[in-house]
Amino acid sequence: MAWLVVSLSLIAIWVASFCKIFFRATSTSSKTLQKKNVMFVIAHPDDESMFFSPTINYLASNACNLHILCFSTGNADGMGSIRKDELHRACAVLKVPLQQLKILDHPNLQDGFGQLWSHDLLTEIIKEEVTNHDIHTIITFDNYGVSGHCNHRDVHRGVLKFLQTNSGRNIKAWELVSLNIFRKYFGPVDIWLSILSAKQHPSKVIIINEQPWKSFKAMAQHLSQWVWFRKLFVSFSSYTYANTLNRINA
Repeated sequence: MAWLVVSLSLIAIWVASFCKIFFRATSTSSKTLQKKNVMFVIAHPDDESMFFSPTINYLASNACNLHILCFSTGNADGMGSIRKDELHRACAVLKVPLQQLKILDHPNLQDGFGQLWSHDLLTEIIKEEVTNHDIHTIITFDNYGVSGHCNHRDVHRGVLKFLQTNSGRNIKAWELVSLNIFRKYFGPVDIWLSILSAKQHPSKVIIINEQPWKSFKAMAQHLSQWVWFRKLFVSFSSYTYANTLNRINA
């Protein structure tokens, strides 16, 4: 009998969480993100769909001008050209203009664990993109990089160094908060914990994904990566349903 009560309670929480998404979704303090030109700085094709899609969906629905700077083609397994095309298709789903997507294939910025990226080189490229596109806001990984991938962490440090060496530009930057293993796979239920956290830390911004089906569709464009465990990840990952962003203070 006890297991039945627990099971019904979990089902009720999941149903309530989906109701929050579809009928009463609100994003805490998200107006601070609504700047004209916003650039997402990521490491690999599929980062945008697996981790940042709630924020991309929110900003796209509020007529923000979105750019994506992807520092590699994801060529660790020799599928860089395929993954590049997949990112183009995912951006079409997410309503990011293809002319505002830049994917690099620099010899010193190759995908892979143990591939350390030069923070000076990252800073130089970020500066060029910010200047060319009059970027007002940058959104990227935090110091842990969600999964702990070294490329994600280097991207964060590149953005941080850019902010430190270009303080006069008044660029606002936000990092996607890495969650612990329990919250990371709590699915839509983590929305409640994120909202509670935002109330305790008013500087954080919570973006609830009002269109989680679009996140699934975007990730499904990455056919080379759309294997069973990533399907499970997107289904149960808290990052499919909400993003918590924290202001980066250089």
